[in-house]
Amino acid sequence: MNDIKKAYIAGGCFWGMEDLFRKRPGIVDTEVIYLGGENENPTYENHPGHAEGIELVYNASETNFKEILDYFFRIHNPTTVNQQGNDIGSSYRSAIFYQNEEEKNVAQEVIEMVDDSNRYENKVVTTLEPFTKAWPAEEYHQDYLLKKPNGYTCHYERFGSFFEK
Repeated sequence: MNDIKKAYIAGGCFWGMEDLFRKRPGIVDTEVIYLGGENENPTYENHPGHAEGIELVYNASETNFKEILDYFFRIHNPTTVNQQGNDIGSSYRSAIFYQNEEEKNVAQEVIEMVDDSNRYENKVVTTLEPFTKAWPAEEYHQDYLLKKPNGYTCHYERFGSFFEK
């Protein structure tokens, strides 16, 4: 169990992020969450400042934080401020919620790699925010695209790995 870790990210509507990450090697579990906001016990109707994010439970012997971030930057547009697809507002910001300085450093390294790749026309605007607490989103948001396979998503794989030259 020492190999089980958690990562917290936000990249727009949590439905599409969760659906793509659940299929990744090493991902043990996913949960859509609210994090980084102003109120306790946020809800969909009341989550000021919170991002729609996901908690990823992963097996560190099968994947790592850097690989998770590589995929994260491939499935959403990290160059738009507070927007993904049709979704606009701070709830839909691109953010990495780091738990320690090591994660923060890895995040900065991956952001630099993404910027240096010139795959996106603009520079990354993903915020690095210290993780404090996460609140589970309502049950109807959990596994949404499994429940509604034709539901809305603006997430898809845009590129191959940023590690590949």
